[in-house]
This record gives sequence, structure tokens and C-alpha cells, in this order.
Amino acid sequence: MILTVTLNTALDITYRVPALVPHASHRVSDVAERPGGKGINVARVLAALGHDTVVTGFAGGSSGAVLRDLLAPLAPVDALVPTAGATRRTVAVVDATTGDTTQLNEPGPVITPEEWAAFLSSYGELLRGARAVALCGSLPPGVRVGAYAELIRHARTAGVPVLLDTSGEPLRRGIAARPDLVKPNADELAQLTGDRDPLRATHDARRRGAHAVVASLGPDGLLAAAPGGLWQAAPPARVRGNPTGAGDSAVAGLLSGLVEQLPWPRRLARAVALSAATVLAPAAGEFDAAAYEDLLPRIDVTTHTTAA
Repeated sequence: MILTVTLNTALDITYRVPALVPHASHRVSDVAERPGGKGINVARVLAALGHDTVVTGFAGGSSGAVLRDLLAPLAPVDALVPTAGATRRTVAVVDATTGDTTQLNEPGPVITPEEWAAFLSSYGELLRGARAVALCGSLPPGVRVGAYAELIRHARTAGVPVLLDTSGEPLRRGIAARPDLVKPNADELAQLTGDRDPLRATHDARRRGAHAVVASLGPDGLLAAAPGGLWQAAPPARVRGNPTGAGDSAVAGLLSGLVEQLPWPRRLARAVALSAATVLAPAAGEFDAAAYEDLLPRIDVTTHTTAA
């Protein structure tokens, strides 16, 4: 199985309004609730690709109970650790006129030392049956900034390949623990390295400890630097829609490609096709299957001559 870790899970709530106007009251035309958090989105896409997946992290309070109820009928197996604090909510307000989305993200519950110890114990057990692990998203309050570095070291000790998808200081600390793969976006990569040129910044990130780095360039696709080379993959045309969760689908493509031992060009093509197909889907954790099948053979993968 593939294990995904979402320490700061969320109950995703989406409001649709005819038009979002500042300082005005709005009549909501549609409300949707979904289990959320980057790792849960990754797990749902992995399951749709046919992989056995397990999700872990924290869930608590009434919002956590709703999240687990919503997760129960889905394919990923729930191995979330209970917490006394309430799972955060993320509220997305979709403007039906423009298609733009405004996102409001709560910080998450405070995790106690006892809850962290319980999670570490569960994580160690889950690693025994994992073929790969993805560490995704922000850290909830109470979890120290070096937590991902600690989880990477546990995975490496267990011989389990690990992908890290986070930002800021947790990324800086985590990359020094030598994960197999990191997947920052262009802004996160620039913040890590101080260099806004994706090619130079990707090489810099590898020198900081990552075995391989895949930088998300938004609508321009992915740039990957690995021991075997340097590649860029892009969709045949820009896709319009809701980009929420597109990066999580790219992580699922990369992680499934790692487990299946696909060559890098095929991993990147899958990741880009899934990401674009997610933009066309109604919510994060889902992708338009027909669009994915259509896009996959048309992804342009370029091999760069610069050594990685």
C-alpha cells in the first residue's frame, strides 16, 4: 500500500455564489462538504488509479467526525489518530460569474505531546506495510517545525521511499533529512533557495539534500531534476478551471510512478495529465477521467542537456 500523511487535515466546505462582492451579503446557491487536506486528496487520486492507500494524520471534534464520515465510503483506508482539538475547516467561495475561488483556511487544532507520541507509534506500524509514503501540507499548532524531518528519518530507517510536499521552514528542515523526492511549487522553491530561476533553484534544492526535485510551474507543467537527468513536461494547451488540488494530483502521479518504477518521462507525463484533469474536475481529490486519458499521450516531455 501507499501511505499518505496529512498532519493538518481539513473539512473542506465550498460555497458557490452568483458573484462575490466585498462588503455585501450573499445568497449561497450550493454548499458541498468533502474530506480535505493535501495528503487525503493525494490518497483519493491514488485510489482512483488503482493503488491501495492508507491515510493518517489527526482528526478531532465535530468537524473531524464529519470528515471521517465522509471518508468512510471512499477507497482510502482511514488510519487517522484522534485529537482533542477540532479539525480545521477550509472555506472556498466560488464566484459563478468569474470562476474565481476565494479560500479561507483555519490554522488547525493544537496537538499535544501525547497525541504526537500516539501518531508516531501508529506511523511506525504503518510504515511496515508501506511501499512509499507522502508527507503533505502544513503543520498544525503544537507540532514542532522539524516534524517532517523526523518522519523522513523514520521512513528512511524503514527503507520506505518518501515524498515531501510542504513549504517554508518545514520544507527547509525536511529537505536536509534527504527525502527521495520533494515537490515545491515555483514560489516555495524560490523561498527555499532565494533564486527565482526554476532551473537553478531546482539544482540548489537537490544540493540541500533531496534525491530528486520536481518543481510545479503552474500551467507550464513540471520541471524535474533527478540523478538520471533533467526533464520538463507541459500540457498541450492551458486548461481553464479550478486549480485547487491540481498539485495534489501531480503528487499522486509522481508517487504512483515511483512505486511502479516508471521512467521519469512517464512519471512526469502522468503527473501533468492528472494535474490538468483535476483543473477540469469539480473538487480537489478528483479528476476528469476522460480528460486524463485524452491528455496523457499528448503531454510534451522535453529532456534538457544540462546535467542534473
